[in-house]
Amino acid sequence: DKDECLESADLCGDQIKCLNTPGGFRCLGVTDWDIASGFCGHGYFFNREMQECQACSLCHDGMVAFQCSLHSDTVCIQSSENHLSESWSTNTEALSLKSRQSPVHLGLNLPLKGKPQTDLVTSEDGRLVFRQHGLIWVDYNFAIRHDCRNFLQLSLRLNKEEEEEESCDLSGVRVEQPEGKYYQSSSVSGSAEVEPSHMLQIFMKSPNQFCNQSNDINFYPLQNPFSFFWLSHDTGAVAMSAHMASSVHYQTNYRPVFKVISISDPYMITLFYDGRAVRFTEQGVIKFVYHQALYAMGHTCICEGFTLLSYINRNGTNEELMQVYKSGVNYQDTSISASGAAMINGGDTISFQIHSPAQCSVRYFGDSSGISVFSLIWIPSAISAALSLSVSASALPTGAVRNKLLSFQSVLPVVEQNQIVLMTSGQFACKYVLFRQSGVASLAFNIKLIHSCDIVKVTLNRLQSNHAQPSVVARQIGGQMPVGSQWTSVGLSASFAVQNGTMAAISLDCVRGRINQIAHRHGTHLSILWISS
Repeated sequence: DKDECLESADLCGDQIKCLNTPGGFRCLGVTDWDIASGFCGHGYFFNREMQECQACSLCHDGMVAFQCSLHSDTVCIQSSENHLSESWSTNTEALSLKSRQSPVHLGLNLPLKGKPQTDLVTSEDGRLVFRQHGLIWVDYNFAIRHDCRNFLQLSLRLNKEEEEEESCDLSGVRVEQPEGKYYQSSSVSGSAEVEPSHMLQIFMKSPNQFCNQSNDINFYPLQNPFSFFWLSHDTGAVAMSAHMASSVHYQTNYRPVFKVISISDPYMITLFYDGRAVRFTEQGVIKFVYHQALYAMGHTCICEGFTLLSYINRNGTNEELMQVYKSGVNYQDTSISASGAAMINGGDTISFQIHSPAQCSVRYFGDSSGISVFSLIWIPSAISAALSLSVSASALPTGAVRNKLLSFQSVLPVVEQNQIVLMTSGQFACKYVLFRQSGVASLAFNIKLIHSCDIVKVTLNRLQSNHAQPSVVARQIGGQMPVGSQWTSVGLSASFAVQNGTMAAISLDCVRGRINQIAHRHGTHLSILWISS
């Protein structure tokens, strides 16, 4: 054990006494504000139980599942040549374009931090370079404040060769120019089949050169905004991606038409005859995301917003899977997205529909650039499971909400499976989801609400059976309510490693304001995919 207090005389500052401890150090009299601002320094985290800074663990005999953060140690899992699935998460480099010229209209790479300790991928210049064949699912949560004209576009870009000309966008979302200076949040997700030397990066661009002279483009510092899981081909999983056909005319209700980009096994996944639904040949579990770019005009667009509905058709009967709400825009571009997981049977289809209010004219865009994309991974049910939950109406937090756990209930019809269950008794009842087998989990959460908060924080918490306090897996925020909008929404997507006994929960935090209402019937939904390791 080294003595950090002797190595750095000013480690705790001039006014605070430093006390050396086994594997770390303690600063007597340190405040919560100091801890939240990274007081412990690089390579250390603050252990709340011991009330001291401790050195982050190094995964000498395994791989990193979660990077060390301000309040939690590195999470290591044992590496194995026969793993069916793996996951990894990290932060992105802090990017602020203030006081410098940047060619945003030409595109910028948002570098990833951290070095994956695995033979699956490596990190080079802020990009992930894959070293093994397989299928991947990627999630990136972001919250941005900008004053660029038109919109900003963030994409997941896969370079199949070292030359940039060989790159393609897996998926992307557009963030409109806001009426005021507040944070807007979104998530971009996608799937792909990868080979050794394929490179993945996060890419941002704007169609307007005015964005280069902007003095206010700022990303909110989120916890582990980037995550992905990888599946071996030995799982028998199938990946599909399709882009949308552009609508010729302005319209209100819209059913997208899919145009296939790639399918790793065309026998398992096919398009319905009219191109408006995707059909599955065999029983399994699916993880999907649908991003749709649109341009809207009309004052009712802002007031009532847009609703994206997803359906599973079983034996000729449509079952609503989920609804996602998006605040409206007027004479602007934006995107609406839906992501989730579901168990399906052979012959089932999945389809989507977007509703917009009367007297709101909407143009829906789609091309091969990756801006309006449907991505999907089908996984055999022998090694996977899915759980769908809605927020419970009986215990909705309102008022000055500070770090309150949300309560959930099962969505009917309940599908029997043992790998993931909602706790129904004890202190964690209806709040925590329990994993009964080791593997990888992929979560998608969306909440529709009315609030007066400066910032709304949505946090994914993980509790290990041998830990007293939960740790933060990922976090997303929402800014102030858009002017003129009745509702707003916040979404969070993340992948993470789980063990037998791992529990997960969603918490809500309102900074300077009130939570007035949460939509519990439609618009607030949690779906979880589990895959065996």
